[in-house]
Amino acid sequence: MKKLGLPVLGIVALAAAYLLLWPVPIDPVAWQAPVDRGLTGAFSTNDLLAKAKGIDLGEHDGPEDAALGADRFIYATTHGGDILRIAPDRRSVELVARLGGRPLGIEADSDGSLVVANAYVGLQRVWPDGKVETLLTEVDGKPLVYADDVAIAKDGRIFFTEASTKFSAEAAGGTMEGAILDIIEHGGHGLVIEYDPQSNAARVIMDGVNFANGIAISDDQQYLLVAETGTYRILKHWLAGPDAGKTEVLIDNLPGAPDNINNGLNGRFWVGLVVPRNPLLDRYSDKPFVRKVMQRLPEFMRPRAALWSHVFSIDGDGEVLMSLQDPDARYPMTTGVLETRDSLYVTVLRGHHLPRLLKEDLL
Repeated sequence: MKKLGLPVLGIVALAAAYLLLWPVPIDPVAWQAPVDRGLTGAFSTNDLLAKAKGIDLGEHDGPEDAALGADRFIYATTHGGDILRIAPDRRSVELVARLGGRPLGIEADSDGSLVVANAYVGLQRVWPDGKVETLLTEVDGKPLVYADDVAIAKDGRIFFTEASTKFSAEAAGGTMEGAILDIIEHGGHGLVIEYDPQSNAARVIMDGVNFANGIAISDDQQYLLVAETGTYRILKHWLAGPDAGKTEVLIDNLPGAPDNINNGLNGRFWVGLVVPRNPLLDRYSDKPFVRKVMQRLPEFMRPRAALWSHVFSIDGDGEVLMSLQDPDARYPMTTGVLETRDSLYVTVLRGHHLPRLLKEDLL
């Protein structure tokens, strides 16, 4: 028994040393997660998103964001680095351009081009003929390592988020992998950047954001909305008026992690909740040592995100206008919504379909 006990004690000691001392890429910061209210109030459970029907994208996977082009075609980014064009009648899906990397946010510019935030490359422009132009790869001498979402002002300025300056999406092995590291650390590595294509000048206008994700500009050009994924909230940053340069919390304690923010019709904004909140991460938000130990566990033992489908719309004052859910999560990991006159196109992080919900089905 004694002979057996020594090896067992040695294994236990090695396991303990590993969990306590093994180097990991994160250095967690203590914070206090708000108490999760769950799906209550304006976010009460419903099945309004269950009527969505998927547009088959064939071999293409992960339409993470979509934009309506001047030609009325829908353009979507994909996990494989391609930009797709979907006909107004949804009967054809064709490849427009191969960007490589991982294109995430996409917006249509006034000149007919598309501006894309590519997590592996930086800021890119795609012309109608499929030509790809790289606009920006660094800011203040530092390379962009996780460009995420983009918004375009009427005067041509481009605002975009860099989700994390510490955890490169490419170096981490993917956008989800990089996001997990940044969110668990909660170190405030996210930025919002303003870029002027005319002067080629770029400057940071917001920093210290815990995973800066979706971004949209108000119709009156007075403010930006920014999704702070790691803190479950939407920020409002004023561009004009007496509060220009100031940032305030528009809506917080969301029931999930906000992803893209897209302009809808009539001044509303659409937000995708990509995953629900994780109880373990919330519970140990103020215990950075425990979160570091979690990162040393085998991957299958670490906190995992549950699959769900949930998007919602708000106005500029943060009032929730509509919450759409599918409890069966047929199209999980919803990142956002592209709204047209008759439809809501729901973008997703993974999957070979772009879900479409007819507005008439919501009546």
